[in-house]
Amino acid sequence: MTHTPSPARVLAVCTGNICRSPVVERLLAARLAGGDVHVASAGTHAVVGHPVSAPMVPLVRAAGADAGSFAARRLTAAQVREADLVLTLTREHRSQVVRLVPAAVRRTFTLLELARLVDRVDPDALRAAGATPGARVRALPTLVPGVRQLGDVGPDDVPDPIGGSDAVYRATFDQISAAVEALATALRD
Repeated sequence: MTHTPSPARVLAVCTGNICRSPVVERLLAARLAGGDVHVASAGTHAVVGHPVSAPMVPLVRAAGADAGSFAARRLTAAQVREADLVLTLTREHRSQVVRLVPAAVRRTFTLLELARLVDRVDPDALRAAGATPGARVRALPTLVPGVRQLGDVGPDDVPDPIGGSDAVYRATFDQISAAVEALATALRD
């Protein structure tokens, strides 16, 4: 009997779990659809039960992902422990995750940091880690530390668009979308 491994788990974390982390969840899930990766999100101060923030909905849909049937949830230690990879939207969120579950420090990155670093990971090493996106998700925390010294410079925080104009939401969405695409490309190719 062949054992099918459980999907790799990616957890995206922001503050309210209604803008930034749901965008990461829905875009990454859409880019890795049909694979062996489960993507979820949560908020450090979630607006529990609320849908994706209205200005983000058309942006998510236009990118080919589903923004419906979403309900914000609060971050728990169990979610962090179950995740193979935790993607936060700011350094402060990363600190909060690590305070909640200190053992998660090696598998928790800001989204923008990981998007920069994954570009420096040897593609052959990533492919050797496994043939599926899930196997590669599980390998990233061991592969990324080896490239940190190669000049990991750039912004780590994605600004919270809550209360901002449509242009602010668009800028936040574009920043997240580009980072998710870089990560998804590395995991698929």
